[in-house]
Amino acid sequence: MPALWSFLDKFESHVCRILLAVFVSLLFVQIVARQLFGFSITWIEELSVILFVWFAYFGASYAARIAAHNRVSFHLNAMSRHKARIIEAAGDLFWIAFNIVFIWHSIEFISRLKPFVKAQTLGWEMRHVYLALPIAFALMTLRILQVNYLKLIRGVDPRDPDRVEVDDMIELAQNEQRAFDREKR
Repeated sequence: MPALWSFLDKFESHVCRILLAVFVSLLFVQIVARQLFGFSITWIEELSVILFVWFAYFGASYAARIAAHNRVSFHLNAMSRHKARIIEAAGDLFWIAFNIVFIWHSIEFISRLKPFVKAQTLGWEMRHVYLALPIAFALMTLRILQVNYLKLIRGVDPRDPDRVEVDDMIELAQNEQRAFDREKR
């Protein structure tokens, strides 16, 4: 069971990896076909664009999971961690409200699409392509709730991975400086 929870916790990451691999491979095939054989495979470009859009939306959901979305945080850094968490949670409530409105309108939009509205070269109904919107925003909402649960209830502070990397580099530099200072004595 822990393996299943671990997989679900990184679901968007797995989806993004697959989408990235597929659309980059397709674009590589398209480049080879154009450069070496002098012809273009028309459906590859359309499918690559669709996969890239899905990749972007699932990537946004994954960024919400790892708390890596951009925020204006200079004012939060001046507060106690407890107060900052409460203000972040209030901001996240607005974000969730936006997501719910967006999910509602995207489902309404998809339901109004006629079956003859299709992708130009693939022939897929666009309602299937646009499903990325409600799915990704619903996942994003779940991830926002998950991160707030971790922060506010469990006391775990998921940090932006870029910030963690910078902090690790600073710590490494400080350790090297201490080692250099010890050798100097």
